[in-house]
Amino acid sequence: MSVSTQNLPPKRIPLSRERVLRCALDLADESGIASLTIRSLATSMGTRPMSLYHYVANKDEILDGIVDMVFDEIEPPSPAGEWRDQMHRRAHAVRNALKRHPWAVGLLETRASPGAATLRHHEATLATLRSAGFSVQMTAHAYALLDSYIYGAALQEAALPFHGPDAASEVTSSIVKLFSDGQYPRLVEMATEHVLKPGYDFGDEFDFGLNLILEGLARSITAPEDGA
Repeated sequence: MSVSTQNLPPKRIPLSRERVLRCALDLADESGIASLTIRSLATSMGTRPMSLYHYVANKDEILDGIVDMVFDEIEPPSPAGEWRDQMHRRAHAVRNALKRHPWAVGLLETRASPGAATLRHHEATLATLRSAGFSVQMTAHAYALLDSYIYGAALQEAALPFHGPDAASEVTSSIVKLFSDGQYPRLVEMATEHVLKPGYDFGDEFDFGLNLILEGLARSITAPEDGA
C-alpha cells in the first residue's frame, strides 16, 4: 500500500559549511550583525546549536566566512587595465556591496584570518596600483585613502534620514519649514538651490569626491623602485 507524499514530513536540506555561511549572511542582512549568534543561526536553520559546530568552530569563523562571501561579490580590479578606471570601478563595486550588506562596513577590514576571496581582492588591488607606477609606500597611502573614502561614504549614506531623491526632497522641505525668516540662510540656500532641484541625488556626491581623490593620486605616481 503506497503512502501519499502529502502525509510525509518535508525533506530536510542537509547541513553544510556553505549552507551555514549562506544562512548567516542572510540573517545578518535581514536583522543586523548583532542578531547573528550561534543560537539564532541554528533557530533560523531549524536545527540545534551544537549541530553547527560540525561545520564552523565558532562565531569568529562564521564572521570570517561571511566577510569573505562579501569580498567574493566584488569584482577585483585588473592590473592590465587603466588604473583610474579600475579604481573607479572597484570603488563602486565595494560601495554597492556595502549597500547590500550594511553590516559589513565595520567588518571588512577586521578579520585576522582572511579567506581566499578577501586575499585575492587585496592582491589584485595592490597589483593594480603598483602596475600604475605607485611606489610601495604610495600604494599603501593610496589604498588606505580610497578605502577610507569608500567606507566613510557608505556609513554616511546609511545614516541619512532619507533614501532616494524623493525622500531627500520631502525631508529637506519639512526641515526648512521649521526655520524662521532669515534664520540659517546658508542652509536654506543649500536646500533651495541644490537639494530641492530636480534630479538631485545625494549618491552623486560619491563620484565627485572619488574623482578628486583619483586626480590627486595621479600626481603622486613615481617610477617603480628597483627590486620593489
